[in-house]
This record gives sequence, C-alpha cells and structure tokens, in this order.
Amino acid sequence: MGSSAASHDHSLWSATAREAALVTEPFSGESRVDLAVIGGGITGCSTALNAAEAGASVILLEAKTIGWGASGRNGGQVIPGLKYDPSEMSAKYGAAAGRKLTEAVGNAADVVFDRIAKHRIDCDPKRSGWVQAAHAAPALARVQQRAQDWMNVGAPVELLDGSDIERLIGTRAYLGGWIDKRAGTLQPLSFVRGLARAAREAGVAVHENSAVESLEQDGEGWRLQTARGTVRARSVVLGTDAYSTPLVADLPNAMLLVQSAQLATEPLSPNLQAHILPDGRCCSETRRLAFYFRLSPDGRLMFGGRGAVGDAENPVFTEALIAAMRRIFPEAADAPVAFRWSGQIGLTLDGLPHIHEAAPNLHIGMGYNGRGVAMATVMGGWLAAKALRGEASPLPATPLAPIRWHRLRRPALALGVGWAWARDRMGFAG
Repeated sequence: MGSSAASHDHSLWSATAREAALVTEPFSGESRVDLAVIGGGITGCSTALNAAEAGASVILLEAKTIGWGASGRNGGQVIPGLKYDPSEMSAKYGAAAGRKLTEAVGNAADVVFDRIAKHRIDCDPKRSGWVQAAHAAPALARVQQRAQDWMNVGAPVELLDGSDIERLIGTRAYLGGWIDKRAGTLQPLSFVRGLARAAREAGVAVHENSAVESLEQDGEGWRLQTARGTVRARSVVLGTDAYSTPLVADLPNAMLLVQSAQLATEPLSPNLQAHILPDGRCCSETRRLAFYFRLSPDGRLMFGGRGAVGDAENPVFTEALIAAMRRIFPEAADAPVAFRWSGQIGLTLDGLPHIHEAAPNLHIGMGYNGRGVAMATVMGGWLAAKALRGEASPLPATPLAPIRWHRLRRPALALGVGWAWARDRMGFAG
C-alpha cells in the first residue's frame, strides 16, 4: 500500500510538465517584506503575483516544491462558480452581495485563462466547456434547475439530453445534464509553475524547501522562522489548504480531508480520442462521490474520484476506479492504465471556500471542495487585496474555528461515505 503524499512524483503531471521546475535556494538569512506568503500552490503563487504587481515586496516560502500539494495533483478542470448556485448565493448573502459574489465566481475561469495568456504559461489550456452529467432522474432535475439558475444571470450554459451527452463525451451512461461553456482544462502542475515563474519575474523572492517552523506576532506585523533564517512581514497569507500544519492554531482542524485518486491510461487511438471527450471537454457526475474525467493533452483517458481517508492509498478503491472507468467508457476498456496518483482535498462543512483573518494581518484562504484551480486563482487576488489594502472580498470572511467533532473525523467520514453511496443509489444529486 503506497503513500498518497509520495505519489506526486509518479503522476502524469510530473511526467509531462512543460513549464520547468523553478530552481530556488532554501531561504536563509534575514528579510523584511510587506507580505510573506506561506505555500507554493495556486493560492500562494496567485497571491504573491497579485501583490507584487501591486508594488509590494513579497516573499513566498514553500515547504517542499512548487505545486507539490493539491495544485500539482488535481484533474486540471477549470470550473467557474461554487457549489452554490446564483439564487442560493443571493439567499445566503442577500441580493446585492449575492450578485457580486455570483459575478466574481462566474468569471473565475476568465481570471485563469487571462493569467495564462498574459504570462505565456505553457500548460495546454483549452476552453471547450465542463459537462455535469446526471446519473439518475432526480439528479437530472436538480442539474436542470442549476443550469436554469445560471441562464437567468446570462451565463453561457446549455441543457443537455442523453443524446447530447453521448455526442459530447462519448458515453451512454447518463440521462442528460448541462454544459458550462466558460470552463476548460489545463495541465495543473505546469500552470502553478507558470504562476510561480511570473511571480518571480514580478519581483517575488521564491524559496522552496523552506518550511516555516514558527509564526509569531512582531509588533503590528509577523516574524516567520525557517530552519535557516528569519522573515519579518507586515502581513502574512497562508495558502496551504489541505496540507496545512498546526502553524496556526485550529487551522488543520477547520476542514475535513478526503483523498482524491486519479488514473491515466496509455494514449487512446485517434478514433477513440475523436469520440471520447473530444475538443478538451471535461466532465463530472452528479453523484456525491462523483467520478470526474477528461482527456490529457497527449490523449490519455483520465479518470478520478474520491473515497479513501488518510494518507495510505487503498488498492480496493483504485480497482473500483478502474472498473468504473471501463463501465462508463467500455470502448476504452482495453487501454492499459499507465499512471496512478492521489492527493488530499480540503472540504468545509458548508461546501464553500473560506477566508479567515485569524489574527491582525494574518490571512487564510482555504476549502475549495474540489474546485481549486479556478477558485484558488481568484482567491489569490482577494487575499492580496485584503492583505495590502484591507479590501473585503466578494466572499464574506468568517472566523477561523475548528470543527468540534474533528477528532472523530475518520468514523464520521466513513459514515458520510456510506450515506453518500446510499443517496447515489437512490439517484439524488450531490
């Protein structure tokens, strides 16, 4: 049984990244900056880049390497929006604030692809849409309502029936669904490396293998201690999400971690590539324990899903993923599996990302619930604006608080997985 953490090095993304890994030295000595960013994933790199472009002096400290966590392991689906639909955001936050948040998250994919174009990030971007496919009649009714909700605010989305699904993604496994044409795909490790490169070109001091060992208030600012040096910063941003440590009290206990595992086959034949998920489309199901899939830039069928808890990879779950992939795409059943990897996803109880100011000038963005590529990129802009200028984000900030039953998370998540499987069998949408 392998380690999920160690699987980064043998993922498809590590094998195919075209943006070169940054060559950095571990931080040493002393530094004084406007902003210190902890974490070299999409959140951290986006925050650092936005802050440097605003004229701030910035240092970014990554415990391992750029993109080592979820940012370099995910499925590379760039999906705008949140798990909440526009009417739900308005109901939760009020009409005006709901409209502002809807606009901000609805434009999240624009932010990603604009960054790619501006900085010439070599990450195989394609913008052919995201399909959410309904596995049962109750789920179909729910996603049709979701699509209509986005249509009501002018989003370029369309309803799909079963024949549309077969034409767009190449399977008869679903009753229908909808397509969001704002969405797309990319090579995630290349994307986050490109953000880090752009941040460094903008003046950010980027240091890998520089874990922050302590974080203490220093007057109105903060003092960060690494193994070899000290940073004093007016403000600090943490972008460590599912890979957070107890550097800030209660942070690791403020979310639930679930392992997401992925497979990638050998490249499919040209005929199959033209039939299964053509033109760069990506897809997710409506199940709570949903599968998600796309073609890689070199024509491999990629297939992922959630289920395992903890760092150990579960061979039973991996075999179940393979079986599901072959059931949904029987034409590709003979394609050998060439890559297998996994990583942690940070889940919040309300299904929304969270912004916290855990202490004065100490800001945290976290909890992307499986939609981190687009939302973490946008979050970086929000966090930089908050840290440098005190600007409130469209997503209201909340207090950092541990989940009270967090120590029971393993049995609780096991029960939750069982309940999700039961709902999925009954046909409800996630």
